[in-house]
Amino acid sequence: MKKQALGVKGGCFMYEASIEDEVLKYLPLVERVANRISVKSTEYEYGDLYNIGVIGLIDALRKFDATKKVPFESYAMIRIKGAIIDEIRKHSKISRYKMSIVNQFYKVKQDLEQSLKREVTDAEICREMKIDAKQLGKIYDSIHYLASVSLEDTLFSHADEGISLQDIVKDPLAENGEETLLEEERKRALVNSIKGLSEREQMILSLYYEEEATLKEIAAILDISIARVSQIHGKIILKLKNQIKEELS
Repeated sequence: MKKQALGVKGGCFMYEASIEDEVLKYLPLVERVANRISVKSTEYEYGDLYNIGVIGLIDALRKFDATKKVPFESYAMIRIKGAIIDEIRKHSKISRYKMSIVNQFYKVKQDLEQSLKREVTDAEICREMKIDAKQLGKIYDSIHYLASVSLEDTLFSHADEGISLQDIVKDPLAENGEETLLEEERKRALVNSIKGLSEREQMILSLYYEEEATLKEIAAILDISIARVSQIHGKIILKLKNQIKEELS
């Protein structure tokens, strides 16, 4: 492929290098994103997600606008994750049955907490739903999976309006005053909700979202199984979701 400016407006984005060279340079970004998306609930293997992510990277290289003063790595990761998520959503959404169980879980938990005026235990949820601990673990796995695909959708799915990952992927460099205010309000709610978590829960969030550790790496640090990390993460996301709902109400 001939050398080109990769679609940059108002400036040069390494004319000297071919697009193949730039793709090779930023492949670690694809690996980082693909590693952090759970694939066990989909029909895709890691290699499939990686290849889709490379397409997203190429798209980012071609459309990047240096005049927006946005770091290319941040822009590229949004495009890479967007490409992967779009593909997953097209062909391998979580099944309607699993979603119905998750929604039933949300309703049961909310009803119990309103009735008992306190946070309910897993055992109480199991009794109300007539399921065992293993089945409840699968529900937490589903919540973890949904969050790994789109944290925004999972945390804010019951909010009236707002910013979703799909909106960001469509035009990550666009500016909108109303959406910016909504995002800032949600960020404040998220920060306040995280402060209410236990030290262990905060550590898991930090490892997963800030340090970008994989479930396998977190499991090794905590000396527990990968499945257990998935379930704990699902429970943390659920707790944040409830606390954010209260914060924004």
